[in-house]
Amino acid sequence: MTIITLLFRKPWIWSFVAAAIVWFVTIMFTGGASTLGLSQAALTFAAFSIIVGIGQMFVITLGPGNIDLSVPATMTLAGTVALKVMNVDNSMIVPGLLVAIAIGIAVGIGNYGLIKLLRIPPIIATLSMSFIVQSTAIWTNRGLRIKPPSALADFTTAMTMGIPNVAWVALVLSVVAYLLLQRTVYGRWASAIGQSISAARMTGIPVDGVRIATYVLCAVLASVCGYLLANFSGGAALNMGSEYLLMSIAVVVIGGTAVGGGDSNVPGIWGASLFMFLVVSMLNTYGFDAGIRLIMTGTIIIGVIVLAGGRNSEQR
Repeated sequence: MTIITLLFRKPWIWSFVAAAIVWFVTIMFTGGASTLGLSQAALTFAAFSIIVGIGQMFVITLGPGNIDLSVPATMTLAGTVALKVMNVDNSMIVPGLLVAIAIGIAVGIGNYGLIKLLRIPPIIATLSMSFIVQSTAIWTNRGLRIKPPSALADFTTAMTMGIPNVAWVALVLSVVAYLLLQRTVYGRWASAIGQSISAARMTGIPVDGVRIATYVLCAVLASVCGYLLANFSGGAALNMGSEYLLMSIAVVVIGGTAVGGGDSNVPGIWGASLFMFLVVSMLNTYGFDAGIRLIMTGTIIIGVIVLAGGRNSEQR
C-alpha cells in the first residue's frame, strides 16, 4: 500500500485537498501574483480558527449534544479585560495573558456548572452563559478601545522564517492538543466518554471530571484566541468573536472529527481552517457579492462534508 493510498484513507486529508484546490484556483485567477501574500494571509487568519476549533473539537469529542456556544463571548471578554489590565504597558503582557486564561477557566467551570447542576443540555447551558459573558464584556468595554502593548502588537502581526507568529502559536497548541488526545489518559477517557458515556461510567472513568476539564480547556483556548486577536486587530471590539461561533464548529466537522463524538482529529482542523479562509478569499477575488459568497461557501462546505463522509463509510 502506497503512502498516497494511506493518506487518502485519513478523514482529515480531504480538508487539505479542498484547501489546495481553492488555493490553486485563486492563484491561477491572479496569474500567480499573490501567491506569497495569499499563503501568508491564509496562515494568519486560519490560525485564529485553528485555536478555537481545537477547543470546540475537545468538547464535540465528548459525544452527541456537547457543544460550546459561549466561544465568541469568551473571546470578547478575555480580549477586552486583558487589554485593560495591560493598559498599553509592555511589562504587563504576561499578567494580561494570565487574566485571559483565568477568565477562560471561570467560563468553563460556569458552563459545566450549568450543565451539571441544572441538568440542562450543553447547547442551552453554554448559550445562556454566552449572554452573561457578553453582557459582562459590554459593561467592561463601555465604548473604549484600548490599544495593545506595542511589543505584543508587533509580535502578533510579525513573521518568523516567513511564517506568521500567530500560526506558530497555533502550531504549538495543536501539537499539545494532539499529544493530550493521543498520548494521555485524559485523551483515552474523553474518547471513551464520546463513544458511550454509560459504558465509561461502568468502567470507572471519572466522567464529570473529564467533562469539566474539557469545557474549561475549550474556554481557555477561546480566551487565548481572544487575547491574540485583540492584539492583532489593534484593540478589542464587542463583535470580535461573532464569526467564530459557526466557524469553530465548521472546521471541526470539515476537518474529520466525528460529530457523534469519540473520535477527534487535530490535523483536519488545519486543513479546514485554511479551506474556509481560502474559499472566502477566492470568492472575493472573483467579485461575488456577500449573498452569493455565503451561498457558495455553504454549498462548497456541504460538498466537502459529503465527500469525506462517503469515504469514511467506504472504509468501515
